[in-house]
Amino acid sequence: MFLRIDRLQVELPVAPEADPRAAAAVQELLGGRFGEMSTLMNYMYQSFNFRNREKLRPYYELIANIATEELGHIELVSASVNMLLNGPRKDFDKSEDPATSPWKGLPAGTNPHHFIVTGQATLVGNSLGQPWRGDYVFSSGNLILDLLHNFFLENGARLQKLRVYEMTDNPAAREMLGYLFVRGGVHALAYAKALEQLTGVDLKKMLPIPNIPNSHFPEARKFEQRGVHRDLYRFSPDDYKQIALIWEGTHPQDGQALRVVDGPPQGGDLTQLAGIASSFAPEYAPQEIFEIASKLYNKATGR
Repeated sequence: MFLRIDRLQVELPVAPEADPRAAAAVQELLGGRFGEMSTLMNYMYQSFNFRNREKLRPYYELIANIATEELGHIELVSASVNMLLNGPRKDFDKSEDPATSPWKGLPAGTNPHHFIVTGQATLVGNSLGQPWRGDYVFSSGNLILDLLHNFFLENGARLQKLRVYEMTDNPAAREMLGYLFVRGGVHALAYAKALEQLTGVDLKKMLPIPNIPNSHFPEARKFEQRGVHRDLYRFSPDDYKQIALIWEGTHPQDGQALRVVDGPPQGGDLTQLAGIASSFAPEYAPQEIFEIASKLYNKATGR
């Protein structure tokens, strides 16, 4: 089962302006072949289908624990997309009259699904609006093959994140990307260490893929300076403690000790999305539903 904390894994800055082209590019990192939906569902179903769990518990716990972190990565990428689509709006925006075709001048490269389907918000799909696919999941039942696939998946995801980084300088995107460069590096290294234990093959020597360090990017460098690249968070109050049997020793990058951190990162506040009349979200004229919600709250609190 899962617990949910109403915070993002890291604080994201407000987008200085609405940037639907950047939102379309970042959307690939959620619902594309190498997006966060894929990392989550690959690891989740491998953990569901894991055989001889008690005899191979450290490896089961590693996959299951990383799967749980990926839930937060879906939330983080979604928050970035939403901030890019929302811009700095703080209050209900009724400036656009639907009768005047306010979206006819959307910039080239905009994902129309963001406007037509989800009301200027994220979707379970890629940069073209195509839905995420269940056949992106690889869960073979063979532990070595699944771990090797996961190593490949993390590095494929890093490649695409680097390319999206090159497509935008919007801080709402780059802050998320810098953090995920570092966290993806943790996961790739963890899978490499598990494979080395099981096979003797040292895949760590291949990292990073592509061969450009996270420290090259200022948004990632600051997280490495805090030691986030050495931390494997344990996303459970009492379980998954045997990940420490894999995540031990020193980091190949700086020679400092790897750490299992009991609990999630401190994180940051959730994205606050203002209503938009032209998207009919939460409604074209929402005052009535605001009043209903206020009455229900007052009744529940005895006011």
